[in-house]
Amino acid sequence: MRPLEGLVVLEFCQFLAGPSAGLKLADLGARVIKIERPVKGEACRQLSIKDLFVDDSSLLFHTINRNKESFAADLKNPEDLTLIKKLIAQADIMTHNFRPGVMEKIGLDFTETLAINPKIIYGTITGYGNIGPWAKKPGQDLLLQSLSGLSWLSGRKSQEPVPFGLAVADLMCGNHFVQGILAALLKRAKTGKGVLVEVSLLESVLDVQFEAITSFMNDGGQLPERGDIKGSAHAFLSAPYGVYQTQDGFLSLAMGDLLFIGNALGLDLNKYADKPHWFTHRDEIRTLLSEKLATQTADYWLKVLQKEGIWCGKVFNYEELDSQPFVKELKLKQTVKNSDGETMVTTRSPIQLDGKILVSSKAAPKVGEDNLKIHEQFLHNA
Repeated sequence: MRPLEGLVVLEFCQFLAGPSAGLKLADLGARVIKIERPVKGEACRQLSIKDLFVDDSSLLFHTINRNKESFAADLKNPEDLTLIKKLIAQADIMTHNFRPGVMEKIGLDFTETLAINPKIIYGTITGYGNIGPWAKKPGQDLLLQSLSGLSWLSGRKSQEPVPFGLAVADLMCGNHFVQGILAALLKRAKTGKGVLVEVSLLESVLDVQFEAITSFMNDGGQLPERGDIKGSAHAFLSAPYGVYQTQDGFLSLAMGDLLFIGNALGLDLNKYADKPHWFTHRDEIRTLLSEKLATQTADYWLKVLQKEGIWCGKVFNYEELDSQPFVKELKLKQTVKNSDGETMVTTRSPIQLDGKILVSSKAAPKVGEDNLKIHEQFLHNA
């Protein structure tokens, strides 16, 4: 039995942050019902990566909406809204990421929802919180990365800002949302009352940077300064931390004793014996390391360095990663199937409980695919 089995989640969310949270709740056993507009469904169904689609919905939509059900309803239609309220009365959790004011107009804000279901866990995601001049601005991942300072942490000093290559604000916000919902479930168990859970993309993307921002606030307001040679991997860490080119690929070096690493490489770095120099002269040191590591293959250096217990590793692309034995040994992939019998390979939940991997075989639903079943189970006699 999964820990959230028996709980019903109504998901009024679109795009990535809210639906990614719903995915995690579903993996943990909750029954997640997406409330979607009829016909077109959730907007993310048409937001594609590399123009990849399955059964008229984007592959992106499928990656974050597997193992869910779909109930199509027009929230502006009084009859449909009545049905939604009947569902809310029987649900445990309700989530949405509409802009502030939208649910108030519909009559489904937290206060009005509590009147329908006094024990509801009501979760909401916003871009920038509920107050202030930014409250109703669009909360989009690249915009949040840009305003939060995150794009100044990757790349080289001489480069322009470099955004992270994933929707990190959305996905971390989804993780924070799940944490809040799980905490709210515990609070409800103690009090018997509904709980309001609120997170924002802005607060999440700042929390992700707590190390860097804390450094800025406690170091005289010094801005992060990226290294300025190829392979610089962290604006706040000293040499040797970074990625280096070898004869046939790339090698990453994590933190470690610089002089010890130099000895292992046959490189005299004693002029940098004063440890503060590892940071202040990091570009100079990384240049020396780069020149040395370029003389042999990645496998050669791995053998030399790992023998000495030095933290290092080859840099894989997805094809190379997929060929690694641990992918199969740890069962890192799973196959899901939709109602038409089409299959897709995707990642799985990273969580194991009592030694069991949380896998699911159900792909994302079509718009309104579960209306009849939900009517029979929840609304027939309501």
